[in-house]
Amino acid sequence: MAAAETGAIASGSAVSTGQRGVSRVLAKLSQSLAGGEFYEAHMMYRTLYFRYTAQRRYQDCLDLLFDGAQQLIAKEQESSAADLCLLLVDTLEKRGPQTEDTDNFLWVPRLGALIRGLNATTVERETLIQRTIKWSTALHGQFGHPVLHKLIAHVFWTEGNIESARHHYLLCQDGSLCGRVLIEISQSRGFQGEVDLFLVQAVLQQLSLKDRKTAEETFDEYTRYHAKLLRHEFPYKEPLVNFLYFLFRLIDSKRVAGFRALRKLYDPSLKRDTSFLKYVAKIGVIYFDEQPEASHAGTPGLGGMFGDILNRLMAGFDEDDIDDQGTPQIRQNANNELD
Repeated sequence: MAAAETGAIASGSAVSTGQRGVSRVLAKLSQSLAGGEFYEAHMMYRTLYFRYTAQRRYQDCLDLLFDGAQQLIAKEQESSAADLCLLLVDTLEKRGPQTEDTDNFLWVPRLGALIRGLNATTVERETLIQRTIKWSTALHGQFGHPVLHKLIAHVFWTEGNIESARHHYLLCQDGSLCGRVLIEISQSRGFQGEVDLFLVQAVLQQLSLKDRKTAEETFDEYTRYHAKLLRHEFPYKEPLVNFLYFLFRLIDSKRVAGFRALRKLYDPSLKRDTSFLKYVAKIGVIYFDEQPEASHAGTPGLGGMFGDILNRLMAGFDEDDIDDQGTPQIRQNANNELD
């Protein structure tokens, strides 16, 4: 009994000593920030990160790192701030998903705000985006949380990085927004003869990612409001837009023979872009139970996270279809570069 009491006292004393040590570091950290000693402050944040995570004090660690990253961003110490952001994501991964969904989702807009605060030239920002999306797959599965993709897309859009923005908009599961973005890109960057290509590429990619609802919302928004489309309802003047119109209806009816006839009929138009036929082949596997074609080396023009996703879809028909019969498995994603 005496030994147990002695052990409890010793344990309590160690905890008390550790807390006093943390308090001293926090006080010194505050002084360093006030005095403009940012490198020293950065090192103390890292020290506290290791102490807190070792003690499984994850919430304290998250609050500390979030506040620290905000303060360093405000002081234009973006490299140090980005490092704290990466430590924050690491802490979220160590903590794991919480039973309260609201607590999990709380960090999606917070991380989006931190990414927005970092300059595009900050070297670590791209890594942070990749890590954040990977973490968010635990909340939403497969390709990351759609709200996070929307926040990241807004960051790229305001910076004028239109291609990266478009890639993330396609994963934000907001077809109306995606359609409006595509209209703006088409009107500002495309030629009259390409007005259908912007839509077809996006919709086929969304269908290949098994997001049929968003794909049709994108189609509806684009065809309803794009000023350069010659007609805004079926039948359209652009052959590939009619192809999409028929494709949605065949997906609903599961008419395999109709899908094959449609693909053959529009084959000359689909050959305007070599990637279209690959997307259509994948769509045949997903929605019409067609046999997978031979593995493709990769979809031309795709890179980064979205390229990785689509290339895996194009190359892994058999494995992908087996996965579809059960619970969708979380996939590891790198950053989102879709073309």
